Amino acid sequence: MKVLAAMSGGVDSAVAAARAVEAGHDVVGVHLALSRMPGTLRTGSRGCCTIEDSRDAWRACDILGIPYYVWDFSERFKEDVVDDFVAEYAAGRTPNPCMRCNERIKFAALLEKALALGFDAVCTGHYAKVITNAEGNPELHRAADWAKDQSYVLGVLTEEQLRHCMFPLAETPSKAEVRAEAERRGLSVANKPDSHDICFIPDGDTRGWLEERIDMTEGDIVDETGEKLGTHPGANAFTVGQRRGLKLGTPAADGKPRFVLEIRPKENKVVVGPEQLLNIDQMRGIKISWAGLPIPEIAARTTFDCKVQVRAHGDPVAATGWMEDVADEATGARREELVVRLAEPMRGVAPGQSMVLYQGTRVLGQATIDSARSLEWDPAAVS
Repeated sequence: MKVLAAMSGGVDSAVAAARAVEAGHDVVGVHLALSRMPGTLRTGSRGCCTIEDSRDAWRACDILGIPYYVWDFSERFKEDVVDDFVAEYAAGRTPNPCMRCNERIKFAALLEKALALGFDAVCTGHYAKVITNAEGNPELHRAADWAKDQSYVLGVLTEEQLRHCMFPLAETPSKAEVRAEAERRGLSVANKPDSHDICFIPDGDTRGWLEERIDMTEGDIVDETGEKLGTHPGANAFTVGQRRGLKLGTPAADGKPRFVLEIRPKENKVVVGPEQLLNIDQMRGIKISWAGLPIPEIAARTTFDCKVQVRAHGDPVAATGWMEDVADEATGARREELVVRLAEPMRGVAPGQSMVLYQGTRVLGQATIDSARSLEWDPAAVS
């Protein structure tokens, strides 16, 4: 096949491209320039898609003997990922920018351009697996190495996108093997640290970065009953589950610390309470997508058993899911929601996060969490 290899500048994408070449495909390497900030360099192991990374990607393509290009996706990245990140925080939600980047950049904008140029597939270094079932339909599954599995951040991929995805690292048993292979192939990125944190906030100071972009206005901190406990410098600077930085002064009656339970940007309130109220029993999701054809229970509007994961490396929790047709509170328009009832409570889930559903190793699909609640506490108690 004619394959476009997305080269991040890391060891995973380099080895994935090498395996595609070795398999006999006609491979072209491309690095996505996602930031126009001059002199942007990786700090330690933070960030990705920097100038330093583009040079590493070029060196890898040179060793592999394949063409190399840099495509400027910075404007679309700013609109679809960075601006979305700011807007979600301004609305009191906690977004996952890596999900948005995979959805809108790497497997939407990139794949769209690749197909237009005559490529058959996009190859990446993600640890995940695409399986074609007996009916010829693609399914997304976990990688062999569950410790490195990245199927969670790929849960946004659609059936059509999965038909054009290539993940050569799917069956690799460990990251150590990938690094050893890179060493054998003479790739200079063999021992390069993995990237982490948010690529467009390389120093890791999310709160400070947001304060420069969102108007912060002083408001009330209230407890789970609505009683005012103190003030905050700006509700958007807080996240659900946060314990430090509340500066309440007066301890709780039981002497135990309080945690952020909910952020209400329209009222400019931060709701805090005891730790046990962070244990979520039920979630509702919007912006739903299915990774391949939906299972029959989805179309039939019946309940189905699954496991749900809300963080890239979080533990999946057994759950029961179903679809509901509900009216939007603001507009009255009808919309579909995915409802998930957990068999065991999950800690500190925030609106804006993505919940990805699994059956066994298969990814069923995902939704953006619109609400998450503990059945022990009714948020309506806070007026």
